[in-house]
Amino acid sequence: MSSVIVTNDVEVRRPAWFTVVLLCSAAVFIAYIDRTNISVASIAMKEQFHWTETTKGFVLSSFFIGYLILQIASGTLANKYGGKIVLGVAVVWWSLFTILTPPAAFLSFPALIAARIALGLGEAAVFPASINMIGRWVPAAKRSRAVAICISGLSLGTVVSLPLTGWLVREHGWPSPFYVFGVVGLVWAGIWFLRVGSGRSAELEAEAPITRIAIPWGRILRLAPVWAIFACHFANNWMLYLLLAWLPSYFKSTFGVSLASAGLLSAAPWLTSFVMANLSGVAADRMLAAGRSAGFVRKLLQTVGGGGAALILLTLPHVSTASTGVIVMCCAAGMLGLCQAAFPANGFDIAPRYADVIWGISNTFATIPGIIGVATTGWLVDRTGSYNTPFIVTAGIGLTATVIYLIFGSGSRHIE
Repeated sequence: MSSVIVTNDVEVRRPAWFTVVLLCSAAVFIAYIDRTNISVASIAMKEQFHWTETTKGFVLSSFFIGYLILQIASGTLANKYGGKIVLGVAVVWWSLFTILTPPAAFLSFPALIAARIALGLGEAAVFPASINMIGRWVPAAKRSRAVAICISGLSLGTVVSLPLTGWLVREHGWPSPFYVFGVVGLVWAGIWFLRVGSGRSAELEAEAPITRIAIPWGRILRLAPVWAIFACHFANNWMLYLLLAWLPSYFKSTFGVSLASAGLLSAAPWLTSFVMANLSGVAADRMLAAGRSAGFVRKLLQTVGGGGAALILLTLPHVSTASTGVIVMCCAAGMLGLCQAAFPANGFDIAPRYADVIWGISNTFATIPGIIGVATTGWLVDRTGSYNTPFIVTAGIGLTATVIYLIFGSGSRHIE
């Protein structure tokens, strides 16, 4: 089964899995424009509603309460019923709550927190369901790049969301990005249900038809390599969420740039991350095809990416200009992008039938930084008056996880 593109009267056949992966990446893109728009909009909301930085931190982190609750359930549902229905329903749900965010904010602070938690409940399914679809549609030799393409949607979503949100807030008021982005999600859902099948690619179905068996929870949780994935996912998300939630505020408060400029400057690192993530996916698949072991490939990319990002963050306390800050942040985000072909794809090496479940468990742990790390950053900024301490703490977590992965990580098949 293939999709057909016509260019200058010449047919170019594109494999069906590529369309599925692009739509999954688009879902991740939408998830991130919906979750990150508030990092810019909250600057204006803070002024209107007279929030402290600590209060703003609670608003930014409340999303992750809902996001954490349904991670394992989403992975389990996707494994049992398939990613198509789980992802489609989830996008409709979170798009509606994106649209409801401004009315909730005007109603009351508790209503805003409830809307953000509901948004998180919906977005919990985006990665487990997408990983399930990759397992159903993408040949094993292409899965590193497929995972990277899918996950890099978060970087592209951030690239678009931050400057576009800044412009929409300036021209039409802070509620406007929530309405615009919510409608985009509903349009995606229509395309998804019309274009994507519920089964698997013909190639994978011929290789090994799916048989329903119980999920071996105990075996999965007893594997040290799985816990190494958890450690890297936790550290990666600590860095990711700190940058997503606080980068606009960092540029505005540290260098005195305007709201629109803060959004634009904050977008540049994520464009770098998008490019590096997709390069790492292609590089990983090529190294695997050339005979390198999966363990070597995953550890190499995780060490260079995760360890490199952590070391770069340690230089931020010495940055004195906005232009230098952007360069340093681009380097850190680019290194973080390399990790997208490391631990995220590692579940397919260890237990390919349960990669979606592993992701759901892993992302449960990895959502904790969204609750603790984002809120703690606001508290530390209020207490110290700068972002130096949060960046140093983040770097330490990243380096620790890299060491754990080097010791306990594996690319070998442990569960069929």
